[in-house]
Amino acid sequence: MDLALFDLDETLISEDSTGLWLRWLVSQGFAPRELIDQEQALMAQYYAGTLSIEEYMNTTLAPLAGMATLTVEGWVRRFIHRDIMPRVYPAARERIQWHQARGDRVMIISASGEHLVVPIAHQLGACGALAIGVEIVDERYSGKTYGTMTYKEGKVTRLGDWKALQQSESFGRTWAYSDSMNDLPLLEQADHAHVINPDAMLHQEALNRGWQICHWAR
Repeated sequence: MDLALFDLDETLISEDSTGLWLRWLVSQGFAPRELIDQEQALMAQYYAGTLSIEEYMNTTLAPLAGMATLTVEGWVRRFIHRDIMPRVYPAARERIQWHQARGDRVMIISASGEHLVVPIAHQLGACGALAIGVEIVDERYSGKTYGTMTYKEGKVTRLGDWKALQQSESFGRTWAYSDSMNDLPLLEQADHAHVINPDAMLHQEALNRGWQICHWAR
């Protein structure tokens, strides 16, 4: 059995899930409109490779601080149905199904929060997800994170920790799919690396390394 690892944002879906989520919260009156501008400024740092993931998560989790988990779960279900599933690339669905038909273990590994990534992974039929831990205290969100962030080298660290727990399963080859230069450490670990709709820098990196370049469209 092989292991297939998919980044989420702008790899399986055509936009960023956290950005979409914040816009949904604002549209429902659950977050202030200026939060969208704050998130966009932080995303500019992400694309430049200079983002502090801690600052990003603290900012984007702020609307959930003190909220009951059951309330947020209901919001997330509505959000996924309206804003995520219509943005899944058809080619991404086909690739997930291709791996499933081979008997591979399909996982989503994302630098977004687990409150979004885990239910999205379930909707996409993945076996599970590795995402940024979102702290819950007494059935309410604290607005804080926990554990190693699944960002840049942190994805490799978390993947290694997860694999160490899979004592009853052994994986053959690893396949990795991502759009982002920030996932270079993860792509380097894969036996089969695929870059999805890459920017110029990642496109050149893929050419240099002989990685497959995919162009997925809605």
